[in-house]
Amino acid sequence: MTTSRWPAALVLENGNVYRGEGFGARVESLGEVVFNTSMTGYQEIISDPSYCGQIVVMTATQIGNVGVNRDDLEARRCACAGFAIRELSPIPASWRSTGTLSAWLEECGIPGIDGIDTRALTRALRDGGAMRGGITPNVSEIPAVLERVRSSPVMDGLDLVPRVTARERYEWTAPTWRAADDGRAVPPPPIEHHVVAYDFGIKENILRQLRDLGCRVTVVPATTPAHEALALAPDGIFLSNGPGDPAAVTYAVAATRELCDAGLPVFGICLGHQILGLALGATTRKLPFGHHGGNHPVIDKTTGKVEITSQNHGFVVDPATLPSGVHVTHENLFDHSNEGIAVEGKPIFSVQYHPEASPGPHDASYLFARFRDHLRRHKRA
Repeated sequence: MTTSRWPAALVLENGNVYRGEGFGARVESLGEVVFNTSMTGYQEIISDPSYCGQIVVMTATQIGNVGVNRDDLEARRCACAGFAIRELSPIPASWRSTGTLSAWLEECGIPGIDGIDTRALTRALRDGGAMRGGITPNVSEIPAVLERVRSSPVMDGLDLVPRVTARERYEWTAPTWRAADDGRAVPPPPIEHHVVAYDFGIKENILRQLRDLGCRVTVVPATTPAHEALALAPDGIFLSNGPGDPAAVTYAVAATRELCDAGLPVFGICLGHQILGLALGATTRKLPFGHHGGNHPVIDKTTGKVEITSQNHGFVVDPATLPSGVHVTHENLFDHSNEGIAVEGKPIFSVQYHPEASPGPHDASYLFARFRDHLRRHKRA
């Protein structure tokens, strides 16, 4: 197997240049550079719409080992701006593989670079914070590339949701994927609830998990007014993950404020959590380099249990700004930032991290069952 390669460079806005070899799409792409500490799951990471406008640096040393396949995609369209790794595996080895990482990135129009010192790059981002950067094949024009990087938009104040949200409403019915010969697999339960899911850049494994609960899911575009969502007669509302600055997604905050007054169960994840916080009256702030990886310890303050979680966000809800009647339910044990909120006396809650994983541990999957319990109690009432 041969893969087309070329000289490439990753240029940070602080002037650091990391030279290596390009793969994937031979194009120049700019974005915010962040690092992800997951050991595997690169296909789910690249296809996660929350990485729209970002260049992802993997801290694991060799990437591409298991190739790619259609079943593990988190979205039909990839919005990641670029992919930087230490070493591209020359041969994919998995019975599920249908192609190589390099060929898939080329198909998606996403540039990749390997052969760079990802440890040094990660240290630069950890010490200096997430920065704008660019992956480029134009290695003889580094000063011009640096100028383009410094002229590109910063993440603060940037609404990226329009780039990744659904263009029109659709229904979702597919459960979690299982191998045909998996004797432990159980059929999904019959439909019991109808959930309207706001698509701010929703991951498909969230939709699979909702179907596994017995939910029929109607996915609506991010700009859907609250009255249109309520006209679909849902039993509950889901607010999805997504990219960019939550404070810039003003239309979603306004809709969520109305939805919270409708008396329905509401569950938010990631950007949906931040939008819910803003709708309830709190404020958000940007983290220095964000949380990206599958090894973040979080304590559920309602039970005292600690779970290892999958995370991907650059902004958080400031717990000091939460209004009366809204309390913190989860806390990050790395930096003690807010990881979850709930409204007292109402079936409204959200978490900052990803209980659906993909990739990552499944410690937090109980949160979907918690949402199902809210839906059942609401129906009985």
